[in-house]
Amino acid sequence: MSSGNQQPTGGATPTGTPAGAPQPSSTGLPQQGTVPPFAPSSATATATAAAPHRPNWFQRHVRRRIDAVPLSTKLVACIIVLLTIGSFALSFSIRQLVSNYLLEKIDKQLSNQSELVVNAADILAKTDPSQSSFGLNDYYVQLRGLDYKIVRVPLKPTSANGSSIAPVLPADGSMGSVELGVPFTTTAVVTTETPVSQNSQNGGNSNGNGGNSQSNDAQNSQNNQNDGQNSNDQDSQSGQNNQNSQNGQSGTQGQTHVTVTKINSPWRVLVLPIVDKDTGAPTGYAFIGLPLKDVVDTTNTLTRYSAMVGIAVVLLGAVIGTLLVQTTLTPLKRIEKTAAKIAAGDLSQRVPSAPENTEVGSLAASLNAMLTRIEQSFHEQQETTEKMKRFVSDASHELRTPLAAIHGYAELYKMQREFPGALERADESIEHIEASSARMTVLVEDLLSLARLDEGRGIDLTQQVPLTSIVSDAADDLHALDPERGIREGSLELRHAQDGSGSRFAFVEGTMPQVTLTGDGSRLRQVVTNIVGNIHRYTPADSPVEVSVSVLPASISPESLSRMPATEASMRHLVEAIEVGQSMQVGMNYAIIRFVDHGPGVPEASRSQIFERFYTADPSRARLKGGTGLGMAIAQSVVKAHRGFICATGTDGGGLTLTVVLPIAPVEPRVAAATGMAGTVGPTDDARRKGAKPDKKSRAR
Repeated sequence: MSSGNQQPTGGATPTGTPAGAPQPSSTGLPQQGTVPPFAPSSATATATAAAPHRPNWFQRHVRRRIDAVPLSTKLVACIIVLLTIGSFALSFSIRQLVSNYLLEKIDKQLSNQSELVVNAADILAKTDPSQSSFGLNDYYVQLRGLDYKIVRVPLKPTSANGSSIAPVLPADGSMGSVELGVPFTTTAVVTTETPVSQNSQNGGNSNGNGGNSQSNDAQNSQNNQNDGQNSNDQDSQSGQNNQNSQNGQSGTQGQTHVTVTKINSPWRVLVLPIVDKDTGAPTGYAFIGLPLKDVVDTTNTLTRYSAMVGIAVVLLGAVIGTLLVQTTLTPLKRIEKTAAKIAAGDLSQRVPSAPENTEVGSLAASLNAMLTRIEQSFHEQQETTEKMKRFVSDASHELRTPLAAIHGYAELYKMQREFPGALERADESIEHIEASSARMTVLVEDLLSLARLDEGRGIDLTQQVPLTSIVSDAADDLHALDPERGIREGSLELRHAQDGSGSRFAFVEGTMPQVTLTGDGSRLRQVVTNIVGNIHRYTPADSPVEVSVSVLPASISPESLSRMPATEASMRHLVEAIEVGQSMQVGMNYAIIRFVDHGPGVPEASRSQIFERFYTADPSRARLKGGTGLGMAIAQSVVKAHRGFICATGTDGGGLTLTVVLPIAPVEPRVAAATGMAGTVGPTDDARRKGAKPDKKSRAR
């Protein structure tokens, strides 16, 4: 838009200009692009657009009532409506097809028999209609000249009472919109002649012969308008065109009253030219017609039968549809009842199963899976809540014990400081206070470490950790704590059990293979130290211990491994994954650390609980040994932070076995198949084992 068409910014509306109309320019023409000064602003339009949409009358009343109708009722109503529409469409289609077919048959009959009917019209007119003439008596034939004037009607069907039936044709001397050789449908009229007595005729004919002639002329005009022919057409065969006037002059002859009635029965008419056989020149036109009464009767009868069959189909479909809908919705009702029970608090309820290839079966399977997850999450939440309550209680108890000891010995010191020998007793009290303080410090540090691990802090997973050195140092520390304990080091192999119970780990005494992985060295050392500390505290000092390290492939991801619970079922699942990984050489290489003791062990029901916080099999004995009940909980948190797995299982012959699994790297495909027993370490690993053990003197204690 050019600068000359700028929109006005204000101004009053001129007098006489309608509000909102464009303002006239100086040239007298309205300016394009003008905007009324009172046009709504953008802020007003935005406020209007942001206004909440109010439901209309249909949504408030009709839509709400439709939504309140039960689903089964809607489905049955839809079935009835569809069946009704289908039946109507089918009946209408059948009617149209049959009607068109019969109409084509009539057209062919008119076309094929036209010459025969025209030539034999005079003979057929003299035949008794009651006698069989192969239906040729039903034809109507009208002959016209080249000027479309009516020449004669050689054949006209008559009824049993003497009435004549004729189709309505174009007026005399006109063809109207009729085309040659193209059949068309038209209505028909019935002409009835009723005899009239001479007295009544004379009484009504006061104007003499002229009156009769006028009456007949009026009747002839009426006939010409209704059926396209006058009364002379009926007598044109004998050439007596002036019969009406003669009847008016003769007082002794009988008179007739002509009645023309229009009927609804259609006719099919075909117009063909009449050609002279000798010269081949056209001499006129022939209107040949056949009544369509049989066609109409057939289509009406067929329509009635189709309607009755359609009604029966709709009723039967409604009954079958109701039963089918009720049967189909029965599982949904069961789901509704199950949901009501679950809402009441029974999370163990499940939806009845159905074939999953159906919608209801798929819904039931999805709901059951969801309910299982919900129940599992609910139980986990309950367990977490119970653990938290127990943790708070145990933490309070563990902290209260050293605090009570500190408080008690402090009061004892205050009470005894004025008595003789108070200095010696004060030193004893201070020693007890110091021991309780040290225990409380360890406990608080462990709690802080767990809190940091739960938050994902306090751990560095980017270090290269010599795992074999850490395990070897822990074995040396255990030997230093318990000199009489027999400690054997070696590796692990996966072997099939002789009793057919499956594969299991087997200890192979020897040099531990050198294993390096990425993780936090200080935290992994803490894990091994806590395990060794438990062995030292809770097993006899002379019970043997086997410590082993190995690298085995397993067809399980570290994420899935870290999510497995610390149960023996998870250990069996890990063994199966290792079997698949060894046979297929796929998955991830894992470092497996195993500590096997032969002490009193832990009951099977309590093995998974040793990783809970503040869990101790004997709390009094734990305090005597200096335990806090948090060592194995810290070990599990560290292992899970490394995407690993830790589990406690029973030892053959008695005792406890702790297994730690840590991921190293994905399995690399081998070029040549490894020889030897499945599960054993290859020659390259054996070569690395030899001389790989570092000097114990160089390792930090």
